[in-house]
Amino acid sequence: MVPELSVVIPMFNEEEVLPLLVQRLRPILDGMNVPYEVVAVDDGSKDLTAVLLQRYHREWPNLRVLRLRANAGHQAAISAGLASALGDYVVTIDADLQDPPEIIPQMLAAAKDDGVDVVYGVRNDRSTDTWFKRASAQAFYKLIGLMSQTSAHADAGDYRLMSRATVDAINSLPEHNRVLRFIVPALNFPSDTVEYKREERAAGDSKYPLMKMVKLSLDSLTGFSTAPLRLATFAGFGGAVLAVLLVLYTLISRSQGHTVAGWTSTVAIVAGVGAVQLVCVGILGEYIGRMYGHMQGRPTYFIAYDSMTAQGADHGPTDTPLPASPHPETIQATDEAPDAATHAARVTSPQPSRLRG
Repeated sequence: MVPELSVVIPMFNEEEVLPLLVQRLRPILDGMNVPYEVVAVDDGSKDLTAVLLQRYHREWPNLRVLRLRANAGHQAAISAGLASALGDYVVTIDADLQDPPEIIPQMLAAAKDDGVDVVYGVRNDRSTDTWFKRASAQAFYKLIGLMSQTSAHADAGDYRLMSRATVDAINSLPEHNRVLRFIVPALNFPSDTVEYKREERAAGDSKYPLMKMVKLSLDSLTGFSTAPLRLATFAGFGGAVLAVLLVLYTLISRSQGHTVAGWTSTVAIVAGVGAVQLVCVGILGEYIGRMYGHMQGRPTYFIAYDSMTAQGADHGPTDTPLPASPHPETIQATDEAPDAATHAARVTSPQPSRLRG
């Protein structure tokens, strides 16, 4: 049976928050009374995330485990989930529980009642974020809006519901290094919003440090705007005009005997021109790098295991082995309390890497 709803969850080293996520998400989806699947994409986790997912997969038939062979990144993991999801509607949500799964029924109802293809989860309260993150996000979204034809809500991240038509359109795009929070609005499909309060991370650490945020910003800027390339062109023309004026000024000063001696002005001019050149070369390099990556045609992710296609939920000979398996005591502790399961998973001893589902 084709599910009506698919929930795609990218995960990377989420062993601490995973029990809490299952504890909150499963009752909500079971109570919706619609056929559903949960596509958990393990993005090359190094902790016991893969083991816990296999354990929950045995107990929760609707949970589908998709494991990537190596860490491909947050956006690539979501893309892998979208390519594998089967539902008529697909929700993407992070595993950290900052975005509450309790509003998924509201998002699905809005999509059906209003006849829209996309329902964005919009944060109406971001008090749990630092002032720097809030200010930088607002400035960045305004910059993208000014420099491109794409508009995206500054308070909408990767928590959204999409129709099958929207997901098929995204999957058909050949673009690598895609940033879905801008690609989806760029499709300009009918949309609606559902507001919610953003919570603190339930457990674990953030998977988006400063450098990853910078990379995401560069991918967004170069992927949706040619304004930086035009800026380099304008800077080149401006530099050429200034150079011509400087030559004319030098010739006139020399003819009048007003030559200026000194190395300060020379160094300043050379440094200024050099700085402009370096900035322009850097911007051009960003675009050339994207063209180079696209011409290579390398996939952004490789699937190691899919619980839906594995025979009898067994791991095949080409599947990536799982990390050490927790003891039966760990599984018992998970049933009793999520925190106890997290603690027990950390102290387990190595077991055979191949597990039966």
